[in-house]
Amino acid sequence: MKHQISGKKIFQKIAKLVGNAIEKYNLIEEGDKILVGLSGGKDSWALMHVLHYLQYKAPINFTFKGITFDPGFPDFGSDIISKYCQAHDWEHEIIKMNIPDIIDEKDFGHAPCVLCSRLRRGKLYGFAEEHKYNKLALGQHLDDVIISFFMSACRGQGIKTMAPLVKSEKLGIPSVIRPLALVPEDLLEKYADFMEFPISGHCQYEEVLESGDRIYFKNILNELSSKIPDIRTNIANSLGHVELKHLLVPIDELSWKGE
Repeated sequence: MKHQISGKKIFQKIAKLVGNAIEKYNLIEEGDKILVGLSGGKDSWALMHVLHYLQYKAPINFTFKGITFDPGFPDFGSDIISKYCQAHDWEHEIIKMNIPDIIDEKDFGHAPCVLCSRLRRGKLYGFAEEHKYNKLALGQHLDDVIISFFMSACRGQGIKTMAPLVKSEKLGIPSVIRPLALVPEDLLEKYADFMEFPISGHCQYEEVLESGDRIYFKNILNELSSKIPDIRTNIANSLGHVELKHLLVPIDELSWKGE
């Protein structure tokens, strides 16, 4: 019973943070038709459960459907994802490609994640456009947002990260939303353990992922959090409170007036 109560509290915390993000960044509106990128990992499973919950609790009406990009990796487990969705009466579809063959053909073995990500995003956008979905929901969480900020800053690419809402500038192309943008990863891990999600979506290029920059900066974030427990919330607050005149921005590019 105690375990059940703690699991319920974890979900309530996640749902509250998602609700805060939806309200703060206007992520979901009346009549939205949302396509959810469902990889089979803990983040996308949690996202599906929260959207299902909000569909009944939120004061607005919206619909959602899960879509899984099956890259053709051995033991990817798209059938496991389908069965779980069926058990919860969630609409779900699978798009299949043979990514290993394409990577070999393009000689992209040195950076398979770049090519796979590009192809996956193209397929998701294409499906959303064809079936008239106006929002594409992705499962990146607060840790992902912070890590992307670290990577961009350290590479000299600017003070930027994954935005909770990326509006499309082209008619028919869905806007991207990240409802989990304020949810720390450890909450999602605890919820996944409680729910015993059928974790699938296995990648055959795990060694490349483990040696990449994202894992490197993830380790740095975890090390920092051991010394500064509130660092995730602090960085999130800072990313929402940018003071251009206190950065290295040329005078003629500042938007402030007469200060």
